[in-house]
Amino acid sequence: MNAMLDLVLQETERIDSRFLEPACGTGNFLIEILCRKLKVVLRRYRKNQSDYEKYAFIAVSSLYGIDILEDNVMECRARLFERFDCEYSKLFGENCQETFRDAIRFLLQKNILCGDALTLKTNAGEPIVFSEWAIVSDTQVKRRDFAFDEILAGHNKQTSLACFAEKAKYDRESQAFIPAPVAEFPLTDFAGVVTYE
Repeated sequence: MNAMLDLVLQETERIDSRFLEPACGTGNFLIEILCRKLKVVLRRYRKNQSDYEKYAFIAVSSLYGIDILEDNVMECRARLFERFDCEYSKLFGENCQETFRDAIRFLLQKNILCGDALTLKTNAGEPIVFSEWAIVSDTQVKRRDFAFDEILAGHNKQTSLACFAEKAKYDRESQAFIPAPVAEFPLTDFAGVVTYE
């Protein structure tokens, strides 16, 4: 696993680089990617809790997974949260914010989904929808949801996947299909993401 991830080492160490594991199981690959990202966050932002929280949020929000088995999805979410919380608690102890922990749990609920990556449907038969999380200021987050089948349709039409962009169009200059979001949410702070439902 580490040898495979080392092939894309620079991406695994970019805090905002997005990863999708279409058969994530209990999260072995995603855990390792999160560990690598959190090491970078720790190295750069350990002295300032608000900066650490901001970049840890970005690191967690960049991970996506799908698995057909619900118990795998639950375990994957739990393991990812546990890895994040272990580092967070070690660093800030009793200063850790429970509202921030709730925000991380919510991210994982939205980013690690139960479904079939081949049919592009959840186990309930609905389209798989992923959330994009964008930090627009020190504490403000913007969420937009994108249908997985729309993202893949654009990828299949073009040679590069340009997911999570402003609006659906075919950009003749860049030769990229840009999918439209299926939902957009107002700006909120980290703690407010749990009220997005």
